[in-house]
Amino acid sequence: MANQTLFLSLLALSCSLAIAYEPSPLQDFCVADPTSSAFVNGRACMDPKLVQADHFSFSGLHLPRNTSNKLGSVVSPVTVAQLRGLNTLGIALARIDYAPWGIVPPHVHPRATEILTVLEGALEVGFVTSNPENRLITKFLQK
Repeated sequence: MANQTLFLSLLALSCSLAIAYEPSPLQDFCVADPTSSAFVNGRACMDPKLVQADHFSFSGLHLPRNTSNKLGSVVSPVTVAQLRGLNTLGIALARIDYAPWGIVPPHVHPRATEILTVLEGALEVGFVTSNPENRLITKFLQK
């Protein structure tokens, strides 16, 4: 009986220790490794020991782009292709330059959100709701 009590006590103690320990399931970052062909929830992660500050920095969005094309607009995207530190975060950003009366054609962002800030002028923006209504919702944004 004493052996059984000791065994149960040790079992209970070991189970409580096992349950009490939980390593962090998250990693701090996953900088994209462009040399890897693996693709799981984003691109494969490079070795964290090789990560540098430049992997989390992008410059160039402050530069206006040439809008003399048939649409009168140009989109400058910043995705994981340009900013490897965005890998697995589910975010991207872009600068859009418009000429007067310029447009960006209708497009989709599956399971994504779009946030706009007007720095100069005004812009009519909108989106179409999902089925069954397919209702157009628009707004004029100003500086």
